[in-house]
Amino acid sequence: MDILTTLRETFFDLDAMRAALPELVRVGLPNTLVLALTSAVVGTVLGMVLAVCGLSPRRWLRWPARVFTDVFRGLPAAVTILLIGVGLSPVGLHIWGPNPYPLGILALSLIASAYIGEIFRSGIQSVDTGQLEAARALGFSQPSGMRLVVIPQGVRRVLPALVNQFIALIKESSLVYFLGLLASQRDLFRIGQDAAANTGNQSALVLAGLFYLLVTVPLTHVVNAIDRRLRDGRRDGRRDGRRADGAARPDDPDGVDLDDPVLAVSQEAR
Repeated sequence: MDILTTLRETFFDLDAMRAALPELVRVGLPNTLVLALTSAVVGTVLGMVLAVCGLSPRRWLRWPARVFTDVFRGLPAAVTILLIGVGLSPVGLHIWGPNPYPLGILALSLIASAYIGEIFRSGIQSVDTGQLEAARALGFSQPSGMRLVVIPQGVRRVLPALVNQFIALIKESSLVYFLGLLASQRDLFRIGQDAAANTGNQSALVLAGLFYLLVTVPLTHVVNAIDRRLRDGRRDGRRDGRRADGAARPDDPDGVDLDDPVLAVSQEAR
């Protein structure tokens, strides 16, 4: 009984959780989401650039993209955050003052872009090469064919992996505390850790962990739902828009199979 009581008082003290709850909700949760969302947006844009450059036949585009990806995927996240947050702090001091928050976002964005770039690259490479050849035969240039036909299909195929990467980014945002954030910039982990250090009780840190689960577990189910939907080939509750006999849809006046992405883009371009 003494062991159970000690565990309950150490990890599940309701008074300690109640004391930390307002700051976790008011400061920690918004900062964690801002860090993750901003880094995800920047990382997605950079990742798409890396993917396209990595697939380029030009070496001066392909090799820098490969080196960047290898470096930021190979380094531990904590090392990258410290190198950028501490190493670039003199530059940041002249731009936005003594505020490590933007450097934390930059570090997380670079880490995310390396992984997202590989996700995009695998998705693009999974698209049959005949799609681009068909687009070229219909008069599209290679950049237009990639942008309108190949890349949209590749992105759709890797949506579950992208959401998984966002979940990982939410958890990695806790490492930004290494940079010594201001009191108003602390994330869930930092607030929970500070409360645990001040009281000697881990309940606030457990509560911070529950907030992480509150965000990541629903996203995990979203990933599973997206994956099932893509595997079933359904969209808006239908398997596809064709009739059972395989003919074109009756609402297509030109008899074009709009389920074919190349023909659909060509039809829209008319």
